[in-house]
Amino acid sequence: MPFDSDRKRMTTVHRLAGLDHLPPQLAVLTGEPVGLKIGQHVAFVKGAVDGLMSISTGVLEQGHVNPLDEPMRQRIMAANDALAQKGMRVLGVAMRLLGDESQARLAAESQLVFVGLVGIIDPPRAEVKQAVATCRTAGIRPVMITGDHPLTAWHIAQELGIADGGKMLTGVELEKLTVEDLKGQVEQVSVYARVSPEHKLKIVQALKERGHVVAMTGDGVNDAPALKKADIGVAMGITGTDVAKEASNMVLLDDNFATIVAAVEEGRVIYDNIRKFIRYLLTTNAGEIWVMFLAPLLGMPMPLIPLQILWINLVTDGLPALALGVEPPERNIMRRMPHSPKAGIFSGGLGVHVIWVGLLMALLCLLGGGLSWFTDGGGSEHREAYYRTVVFTLVTLTQMAHVLAIRSGKESLFRAGLFSNKPLLGAVSLTILLQLAIIYTPWLQGFFQTVPLSAKDLLIAAGLSSVIFVAVEIEKAFSRRKAMLSI
Repeated sequence: MPFDSDRKRMTTVHRLAGLDHLPPQLAVLTGEPVGLKIGQHVAFVKGAVDGLMSISTGVLEQGHVNPLDEPMRQRIMAANDALAQKGMRVLGVAMRLLGDESQARLAAESQLVFVGLVGIIDPPRAEVKQAVATCRTAGIRPVMITGDHPLTAWHIAQELGIADGGKMLTGVELEKLTVEDLKGQVEQVSVYARVSPEHKLKIVQALKERGHVVAMTGDGVNDAPALKKADIGVAMGITGTDVAKEASNMVLLDDNFATIVAAVEEGRVIYDNIRKFIRYLLTTNAGEIWVMFLAPLLGMPMPLIPLQILWINLVTDGLPALALGVEPPERNIMRRMPHSPKAGIFSGGLGVHVIWVGLLMALLCLLGGGLSWFTDGGGSEHREAYYRTVVFTLVTLTQMAHVLAIRSGKESLFRAGLFSNKPLLGAVSLTILLQLAIIYTPWLQGFFQTVPLSAKDLLIAAGLSSVIFVAVEIEKAFSRRKAMLSI
């Protein structure tokens, strides 16, 4: 009779083949005399001690079977609690002699002789305590939900740091609570013990109705409803059933809680890098639009030809944007609160950044182009080509300055480390070299309609583009100061 979460025990029934009379070992367990004519089967039961107490009538004590009276029940439960308080999982063991097969099926789990208790040490993995601590700093509240004895659950929860500042509810107490009642307590409860799969569903529902994003782990068939109900169902890959895996969004191949925390960190890295990618592309494209829109209004010719715009979009925008996708985790990535699922992609100042930095980039490009256009005394064709080359170069350099500045959302580039993203550094270097090749290589000059810039104008372009880097670093400094003041 296999284990299930309602009975909290399992039973095996064995045929006593070749035994006509009771041997000494079974005589001790049953209290019957040796040599007594016996039945055909014996049942062995293991499971939760309190559950076995309700179906046992005798107890093995000092080699004899005595009635299981109230003092003995209290003594057994005290021993059970003492083991559980040490963080052990405790199994009770009982047995019964049975007659023919029909009796074995009907009476295997009744009128048992309680044999003893087994304490099993199942220590958590060494990395779990650190993973729990990381969860707390990341704004994630770990909650233990287990079928174990309350004392065992509380001991392990305290050892891992889950129980800090929280309280415990048992399955018996959960049975008396509606989801509405539970909603008033879930914020304070850190440990749920002696629960059934149905209770897990109630807990998940109460947490979600309180506005939490809930990740739920499970491995059994009965866990499937709770896994499906949670925002993120996490099934065990080794011990998990196929039903649990199908109901989940994620499967842990190593059944390790620390892997969930690692996945959270990786998810935050991906989210950050997507926002950096969007921040860079939208800002640079906004800058290009402002350049094309404002130049004629200021009395200057069209600043970029179509081929130059295509080059900017393909190389200047593309290579650094791709390199942002492999930006390493920021230093404080697991020390900040989660983003609200209702927050849009432009939240956190991204939309404002796109507008003001894009406009600043355009003004700097037009300033450099204007200095060239209004002071160059050369022929009209050379004047216009030189002007376009200056603007073309400034657009490229300001974008390179911008991508270096936004590598970290909060920290300065110098604190994050200039060489921590070598693909990005390579993309920036390659883009600058290609830009120099376009303006100083004769056959490329004709193709892109550029002319060589003087050293003075090249230095001016570099100086103007650095304004973008400094401005974004100042923005981040104000953001850090605001965050410190809010704390």
